[in-house]
Amino acid sequence: MASSTRFRLPLASHIAAALIMLGVSLQPAFANSVQEAEKLLRQKQPQQALEQIDLFLAKVPRDPQGRFFKGLILTELGRVPEATSVFQKLTEDYPELPEPYNNLAVLYAQQKQFDKAKTALEMAIRTHPSYAVAHENLGDIYARMATQAYDRALQLDSSNIGAQSKLNLIREMVGSAPRSGSKPASSSTLAATPQPTVAAVTPPVAVAPPKPPEPAKAASPAATATATETPAATPPAVAAVSPTDGAAGLPVADITRTIEGWAAAWARKDVNAYLALYDSTFEVPGKKSRKAWEAERRARIDKPGAIEVRVENVQVTRDGADRVKATFRQHYKAVGLKSSTTKTLVLVSRDGRWMIQRERVGG
Repeated sequence: MASSTRFRLPLASHIAAALIMLGVSLQPAFANSVQEAEKLLRQKQPQQALEQIDLFLAKVPRDPQGRFFKGLILTELGRVPEATSVFQKLTEDYPELPEPYNNLAVLYAQQKQFDKAKTALEMAIRTHPSYAVAHENLGDIYARMATQAYDRALQLDSSNIGAQSKLNLIREMVGSAPRSGSKPASSSTLAATPQPTVAAVTPPVAVAPPKPPEPAKAASPAATATATETPAATPPAVAAVSPTDGAAGLPVADITRTIEGWAAAWARKDVNAYLALYDSTFEVPGKKSRKAWEAERRARIDKPGAIEVRVENVQVTRDGADRVKATFRQHYKAVGLKSSTTKTLVLVSRDGRWMIQRERVGG
């Protein structure tokens, strides 16, 4: 563990199976383009692979599989800032996919940004609780952070036998257990790494939320995608509310109606009504300005094609004197995309109305 050559995290090399679960698929001609780029990378021709994938993305610039593979190629070429940007943007556009979070963590770890790596891996696990590679990588990050802490303790007190023993234990534990299929991000065989591929195929297992008083309800994996025509616009459905103990004394019905109105405005593409439900103190994700975030949401919602948004199993808990936390299962369907994920909204009371102050994927 003391040597940087020992600190290696598996880089996920495929998201095809995860995209199938989300309802995203490639046309045969486009799929062949990605496969050709992958073949070139396996043949240790990353520059040619990059040229091939750039030609593909010129035709379908927002394709997640092509963008993901470009991130792998840039990583192989050692163009870490560009690869980081690719994976970061993928986490913003497809927060349900765990693999971009995992690869982002690998790049952060290479740069010794362990706090960022830990956060990215926690997001990967939150979106896919059974993603074994992310769990293993997170363990390595914790070990690396512990090593740094014990090293610092010994610098301050070289006679600290306890810190020295623990440091030696971590180094021995990590150094004596090399893993099969584990590759550093700079390896030329990243695309052929078998372990991440297997992990990507495994759908999320039923896992209870980690913190009370949130409900211990299993998360259902997204339905397997099939080729569908443009879905007809349907109003969102909200299942019967199951308030937890923390909801005692709260106007659960009013809060549920707010969430139902939010989903309905989204589904019918009433962007003004949708954005009006976000409080002035809303925590904009990705360090964007409120104006830039609203412009981005408006552009996405206004895209051609119907949208279906359905929420179920709404759970409400108190989160402060005038705030609540509502967690529910969100089912989203649009042209070429279908997803099912846990969503959490933090709402604040403003003049008798409930306004969204925070929004995140996960419980």
